[in-house]
Amino acid sequence: MKDVDQGGRIFFSSTGRTLAEDDEICLLSVGIDIGSSTSHLVFSRIVLERLDSRYVVVGREAFYQSDILLTPYADAETIDADALGAFFERQYYDAGVDPDEIDSGALILTGVAVRRSNARRIGDLFARQAGKMVAVSAGDGLETVLAAHGSGAVARSIRDQAIVMNVDVGGGTSKIAVCASGKMIAHTALDVGARLICLDATGRLARVEEAGRHYCAELGIVLDHGATLGDDAAQTLTSRMADDLFEAMRGGSPSADGAALLRLDPLAYRGPIDSITFSGGVAEYIYEWEKNSYGDLGGLLAAEIRARIASSHVELERPTEGIRATVIGASQYTCQVSGSTIFVSPLDVLPLRNVPVIAPDLALDHEEIDPVAVAATIKAVLKRLDLTECDHPVALFVPWRGSATYRRLDCFSRGVADGLFGVLARGHPLVLAGDGDVGGLLGIHCREELKLNNPIVSIDGLELKEFDYIDIGSMLESSGAVPVVIKSLIFPGDGSR
Repeated sequence: MKDVDQGGRIFFSSTGRTLAEDDEICLLSVGIDIGSSTSHLVFSRIVLERLDSRYVVVGREAFYQSDILLTPYADAETIDADALGAFFERQYYDAGVDPDEIDSGALILTGVAVRRSNARRIGDLFARQAGKMVAVSAGDGLETVLAAHGSGAVARSIRDQAIVMNVDVGGGTSKIAVCASGKMIAHTALDVGARLICLDATGRLARVEEAGRHYCAELGIVLDHGATLGDDAAQTLTSRMADDLFEAMRGGSPSADGAALLRLDPLAYRGPIDSITFSGGVAEYIYEWEKNSYGDLGGLLAAEIRARIASSHVELERPTEGIRATVIGASQYTCQVSGSTIFVSPLDVLPLRNVPVIAPDLALDHEEIDPVAVAATIKAVLKRLDLTECDHPVALFVPWRGSATYRRLDCFSRGVADGLFGVLARGHPLVLAGDGDVGGLLGIHCREELKLNNPIVSIDGLELKEFDYIDIGSMLESSGAVPVVIKSLIFPGDGSR
């Protein structure tokens, strides 16, 4: 689905249609999730309809879900890219999908898959589709956000008007999110998971993660390589892990053998919880969707969690997805922003590809704009989405309201420069994308008044949300307009998108 310029409009060459004119689009999309413990994919058909200046998802059909693969390793820290590639190639074949038929997609990397050497090898597997794929390297914060959406907890908090906690219990870590009114309002993550200790086919120890060693040292469990893990020891271990998980769900800071288990700050929310859902691999056992054992502690850990839920007096709800609580693909469409209200300097900073959008709740509807509050809000979102130390630019969505006086522009621009300091300090361009007509004014102010040395791309006329990614093309000589491709991560049954 390569973009070509024909008379100033953007066409999709694989279909011959212009998305500047279509009111409905149907895309073939793929969602690929590669983590430390498991990997899988899903093929979907995504239907989009035009709503004002934005296309919205009105239908999604996941027509093929792959098997769940235990992520293969060449050694302790290196993912076996060849084995992984063979698995995905077989899934494409079984689904009857040619890679060239894919219109859009999302590649989610978590855990050890994020490490540079692994990410590069994995990226090579999907090089043919690189221009169509949103590649997301998720740390603990973003992984928690993705699970909250993929499990349906975010959507449930809107539908039920409830405070919903989602606990994603995977192989190496657990992610806890509290959702209200369609937003994640608190989250944390800790080293509790089913595959902290892995056994081979004979029941002998094959692999032990660092957190598993801390647990066993405190509990007096011997971890000689090739030894067996007795039933009593396994029961003691999973009981302790469940205790620590529930302590973290209450806002505590559990530890094992003197080592902190939390990977993020403690859960800040201390109020009531209306309902709870579980996702991740262990959820398959919690809801009794899976009976087989895969050489880990999943079944035992699930039983311990169920026992504690039964005495917690919190309603246990079923998630939209369990182990597949992640994206099912990405929507994609193209629009143009007018050349009369944008600022791009220098021009050769474009094109930019796969720039993640942040959409903080900026207080711009008051006459006075507080630059300190603007900066703090931006920094909080960057931290939550693991973008504080990213190696690529970030696009800030600016829902401008009110007049564009010098004072308001100056206060806002200074707050933005402070909030994005970590990104700009790495030499990345300042990317602002608004819904009004102040893009040019903001860009000029940052260059002329703040004397910002970074390249600046300030555009407007867009409606963007969290989990959008944008491609900003080079300026079209015929019109001075800039083409923008907007890609949005799609979650299973998430009505908030």
